[in-house]
Amino acid sequence: MRRRTGGPARQNAGHPLYAAFTMIRRNLMAALAAALLPVTGLPQDSGDIVVAQIGPFTVLPAPDPKELNEGITAALDEINGRGGVQGRRISLVKLDDTYTFDGFRQQLGTVMAQKPVALLTPLGSATLKGLLDSKLLDTTDIVILNAVPGASVLRSPGHPKLFHIRAGDEQQIHKIVTHARTLSIRSMGVLHQNIPIGSSGLASARSAAAELGGIEIVEAQSATDAAALAQAAKTLAAANPQSALVVGAPKFSGEAIAALRAAGVSQQIFSLSYLPAPALMKFAGNGARGVGLSQTFPNPMGATLPLQRDFRAAMRKVHPTLTDYTTFHMEGYITARVFAEAAKRSRSLNPSGIAQSLRAMGEVDLGGFRVNFAKSNLGSNWVDIGVVSGDGKLLY
Repeated sequence: MRRRTGGPARQNAGHPLYAAFTMIRRNLMAALAAALLPVTGLPQDSGDIVVAQIGPFTVLPAPDPKELNEGITAALDEINGRGGVQGRRISLVKLDDTYTFDGFRQQLGTVMAQKPVALLTPLGSATLKGLLDSKLLDTTDIVILNAVPGASVLRSPGHPKLFHIRAGDEQQIHKIVTHARTLSIRSMGVLHQNIPIGSSGLASARSAAAELGGIEIVEAQSATDAAALAQAAKTLAAANPQSALVVGAPKFSGEAIAALRAAGVSQQIFSLSYLPAPALMKFAGNGARGVGLSQTFPNPMGATLPLQRDFRAAMRKVHPTLTDYTTFHMEGYITARVFAEAAKRSRSLNPSGIAQSLRAMGEVDLGGFRVNFAKSNLGSNWVDIGVVSGDGKLLY
């Protein structure tokens, strides 16, 4: 008797009907497997991810919004060049609000037709306070990432859809007062603009002085016109404090420092991060030398950190004619990078999904600068103090 060497399937393997049946079965199995694949990795929409920047591009006599934009565009070029986010490009819409809340409200309404998921680096304490006071953010489906300035009045209590990357004015002023205390300075004149950033800054200086002890705060408030600034500077000079702190919009701060020098104040002067060193040189000339400026981001001209090297490479590619980078360039670049990190982790590329992702992603290291929104909408407390050199550079 001959021994059987296989079952019916093996015995009929050469039959043409068997080959056809096998092909049909394989096709059905492949189709079923494809149907069961997870779809979470597929893009929800084939279009661009839209973000917006609304700022005072034509009215504010300082380069801040323009430099923020240059940093943002450098980062987006870098991100899109690597494939974008979840297979989609990020596109930026840029609009001018003429440095007014009414202008901001109008432009926000205009841009919402393009369904942006985030608004990056809106600028102006009065505009942002108007945004919060009017409850406009409650009824607008958008998340805001890194508003400028960092005045306490915009952060306490703040808003669930308003996320701050930069360290706030309170942290900056505390650092300045602490630094002055280590220099054995016993009195500090605070020349502040009569807008929310100014009044909030004065309150922060008083709070820091009370906490640290041994420093007297002397107040001088001013409007923006030259006569008012000159009078406020003379008043502060007559009080003869051992140091001075200027708090206000960039133009105000630059002109106030010039007025203090003209009034004979030769003592150490400090101001906040909104005033770039090159701009201060234009306002105050030789009076800018030795002024201490708090900084909320790493040195944009440095090359020690991976972040600094990435930033400079991106800026050289997109803005090859620029040779001097400011902290606003770095701030714009970091803001776009943080948005991209949140978008990469987001299950839904919409405003609520971005907000959830920002809170859930924990500490993110961008290469020497860390951001963490896990505990609050305040992402960073990083503060340093740079000193303006005689040629307008910022020395850390």
